[in-house]
Amino acid sequence: MKALRALGAGIVLAMAVAACGSSTTATEPEGASGTAAGATPAAQTTFPRVIEHAMGTTEVKAQPKRVVALDQSFVDAVLTLDTEVVGYTQYRSIEDKLPDYLNPVMANAANAVPVGTLEAPSLEKIAALKPDLIVSAKVRHEALYDKLSAIAPTVFSETTGAIWKENLRLMGKALGKEDLAEQRITAYQERAAKIGEEIKEKNGGKLPTVSIVRFAGEPTARLYVENSYSGVVLKDVGFPRPEGQPTVTDTIMVEISEERIADLDADHIFVSSYEDPSVAESKKKFVTNPLWDKLKGEKHDVSDQTWMSAVGMQGAHVILDDLATTFGVDPAKQA
Repeated sequence: MKALRALGAGIVLAMAVAACGSSTTATEPEGASGTAAGATPAAQTTFPRVIEHAMGTTEVKAQPKRVVALDQSFVDAVLTLDTEVVGYTQYRSIEDKLPDYLNPVMANAANAVPVGTLEAPSLEKIAALKPDLIVSAKVRHEALYDKLSAIAPTVFSETTGAIWKENLRLMGKALGKEDLAEQRITAYQERAAKIGEEIKEKNGGKLPTVSIVRFAGEPTARLYVENSYSGVVLKDVGFPRPEGQPTVTDTIMVEISEERIADLDADHIFVSSYEDPSVAESKKKFVTNPLWDKLKGEKHDVSDQTWMSAVGMQGAHVILDDLATTFGVDPAKQA
């Protein structure tokens, strides 16, 4: 595995957290919670408030009720925080609806409509929805920020992916639901830990090692490290990586050639494939290579949509579902 460290290929992941700073603003005295006796969670915060984010600061005058989310990670985040999404950019391979993994929170998306593609959202369609908040990431739509801000208050994270929890907290600030964001994160982390303990107990007191492999059309396979979206979820469960596998913090994956298939090995290997005919062809070259059959680990095919593209709380819970099923343990779902 030493050769892995020499691989220069990788995707640099900007780890700046956009949601820094205090939740208080110039309109809210420091230390004040804005909570009146008997107030409901929705009334625990004060508006107007100023949100610090990747593009600077944005004033949100009233608690947002109609949100346009231009990245699927923020569709997940806004719905997770019990807020209506009225517009979203199309998901790959899905024309006019939201993916099924969002079903647990779909009640908050009953009126949601697509506003174009991720690469080219329609400003006209966004404006027609009359949102009171627009959310996305700088890495996605930096060039459109000024035009979007002219339509409605706009808040951007720096990026998406491994920082999905920080982005959920950013949405908590923008929506006035910081406490709910923390509750959702805590519940997820407790569930992940419980599943990890169940697997550990079933596995003789030790968690097995894992690898996450993706086929996305290149002549190489992608080995996703702990600093990727699904890598974070598996780390939250407690899974270790094989000795020598990258644990760097500035890369989400390394590319592995057919000659280095052995570097993908672990006790359990989770394999996803981007849905495209060209991907099937490149994957076939790997799985028919004799070195693929020599991998000692047990291989599990998983959904690319949830393990790679969801980058949010609802997708993370589906990954936990998959792990509970794979290892035959209690999914530890809350009633």
